[in-house]
Amino acid sequence: MNSHIPYAKQVISQEDIKGVIKTLKSDFLTQGKKTVDFEKKLTQYTKSKFAVSLNSATSALQLSYLSLGLEKDDLILTSPISFVATTNAALHCGAKVDFIDIDNTFCIDVDKLESNLKIRKKNNQLLPKIVIPVHLGGFSCRMKEINYLSKKYNFKVVEDASHAIGGTYNNHKIGSCKYSDLTVFSFHPVKIITTGEGGAVLTNKNYLYKKILSMRSHGIIRNKNSSKKFWLYKQKNIGWNYRMNDIQASLGITQLKKINNFIKIRKDIAHYYYKELKDLPLKFQYINKKTQPSWHLFVIQVDQEIRDKLFYFLKSRNIQSNLHYIPIYKHPYYKSNYKKKSKFDYSEKYYSSSISLPMHAGLKKTQQKKIIRVLKEFFKKN
Repeated sequence: MNSHIPYAKQVISQEDIKGVIKTLKSDFLTQGKKTVDFEKKLTQYTKSKFAVSLNSATSALQLSYLSLGLEKDDLILTSPISFVATTNAALHCGAKVDFIDIDNTFCIDVDKLESNLKIRKKNNQLLPKIVIPVHLGGFSCRMKEINYLSKKYNFKVVEDASHAIGGTYNNHKIGSCKYSDLTVFSFHPVKIITTGEGGAVLTNKNYLYKKILSMRSHGIIRNKNSSKKFWLYKQKNIGWNYRMNDIQASLGITQLKKINNFIKIRKDIAHYYYKELKDLPLKFQYINKKTQPSWHLFVIQVDQEIRDKLFYFLKSRNIQSNLHYIPIYKHPYYKSNYKKKSKFDYSEKYYSSSISLPMHAGLKKTQQKKIIRVLKEFFKKN
């Protein structure tokens, strides 16, 4: 019987298991030193100044927006090709959401972003408080140009890099915040490295770091210098319990040790796909020359009339594929609450023609060869 090939999965080693067991046997399962150690290693890896670990990337997005002062009726702009958390987190702040179409990188079209900003300013329309570039599949957006626009039109930038830890842009690690105020990572099991569930915010700005640190834990600030009243704490703001626990952080620490190897494996898989599929009637995600992606996804585009047929053909051969993502504005909630004012031609084309092939560090060469063989068989028949 043919074994199932998942589109994504975590890769857990004995080192990971030992690290988690060691934490389980320690005095602290939460609010111990492991989260601090993990955050320190994230800053060392990305060359950012500060990192805050959280229980999810969704929490990380929400606290990022709040730390930048996003309030009721403020506006955010982002790509419609993303997971709904990108915009849901802004709606939880009471903000308004609008979208900018993507281009052949499957990331936000910077030229369309600039055009949108020009029209808004000319017509005295609401300008964005925050723009959220989404690094789809681990491919960085054109951050230098977005950074330039942020200064010209006075908005903040939060990189939704949920897919992109391990990638680089313009010779800087994604997460360095070279061209943004904040960067968000996800550590869900299908991502480059995992903590089970979890996320992180990275920044180079101390005041944002302190705000997020406080909001992560009920808005409470503890007096670390108090030797007598060790129990003393003060709640200065309203906050949440969005903390990552030490069990998750211990897994993150050992996973981060292997990230370069994970990225190399993913890169090799991507290059083999390119080599073997280049003569088939399909298109690939365009790679910006300034970008070295983390290869979270491997997306292909086919004729929209056969896309669904290909999906079910792969499924019939025990190969799981996926779609990343349904445009956010197509979901029932957004249809009811978001008035679509623009045409999103490329997003619509993307939605009707794209499919994500299996891509993960545990994908065996024999499995990849089967995927390629099945794809070639499909196109021979169609």
